[in-house]
Amino acid sequence: MTTSIRHIAKLAGTSVSSVSRVLNNSGYASPELRDRVEAAIRTLNYTPSKGAQMLRGAPSRMIGLMLPSIEVPFFGILAHAIEQELFQHGYQTLICSTAENMDHEVRYISMLLAQRVDGVIVASAFGSTEHFGVLRDAHIPIIAIDRELRGIADDAVMADHEEGGRLMARHLIDLGHRAIAIVGAPGHSQPIQLRLQGITAEMARDGIAPAVVAMAEEHSFAETYRLARELLASRPEVTAIIGTTDVSAIAAIHAIQDRGFSVPNDYSVVGFDDLPEAAYVFPRLTTVAQPIRDVGQQAARLLEALIDEHQTGGESRQGAIVKVPVTLIERDSTGPVRS
Repeated sequence: MTTSIRHIAKLAGTSVSSVSRVLNNSGYASPELRDRVEAAIRTLNYTPSKGAQMLRGAPSRMIGLMLPSIEVPFFGILAHAIEQELFQHGYQTLICSTAENMDHEVRYISMLLAQRVDGVIVASAFGSTEHFGVLRDAHIPIIAIDRELRGIADDAVMADHEEGGRLMARHLIDLGHRAIAIVGAPGHSQPIQLRLQGITAEMARDGIAPAVVAMAEEHSFAETYRLARELLASRPEVTAIIGTTDVSAIAAIHAIQDRGFSVPNDYSVVGFDDLPEAAYVFPRLTTVAQPIRDVGQQAARLLEALIDEHQTGGESRQGAIVKVPVTLIERDSTGPVRS
């Protein structure tokens, strides 16, 4: 015989409505009642029908997470932090890796709508937001992460990328560097654009400009390594390289060493992210640390609050752009300009 919530209610000594509140995590249920219901569920080996819950219009307890690529270490760490935070609060996460492809984004949006997700966290690879309009029109709460999603998501959580760019440039300038090159990920990325704005603005304060700005077609070690090799061969006056990410900076270090030069004696290199690899590469990488896990956790908590507001009909509030502070971590890859 198929187990129903009536069997659970009978075994737990409570009402069907109380069991429903516990199952759907809606309304108040005392800890003692919740323990009795959960014990009955385990005893009866009950698994709720997701299809039946969706037909009844109950919350799906599923969240969509759209990221440009989970192959990029930053987004892998971010996805893990978000998934763990949501899981602790009873949500399942559908992770969508879009490969920086707009068609993939569109298809994933349709999938998330079909799954009737309760909310979505998005880091779009593109400035265009029209294809996200169907989520907004379906009244699905949306949080932008690592970048803004103007016109679609009123809320965003991101590191202060522009300030990070300023910190990278100021660190090298204070060490005496003036011929500074920038090597990095694709320029269409909003965080990279903000970092570039910070770098160039800080350099302009001292009356200088980047010697070279070389942006790869894709965010990969191989592409930025190739650009760094070309830079070293064509611009001998350069004394320092800013990698717009740690991956780009580490690629530059390899290119410098493979050409027989030393870091930081011949070239200083600074990155952005403070990935675990930054402390393991030789020499250890000076980098701007953004608190990746904190960004993910804050985005998940903000989405949970929006979902609760949406489902309970609470008073709507003003959207917020949360900029998480960044710090410069000085290690071994930077030093005074060579004589």
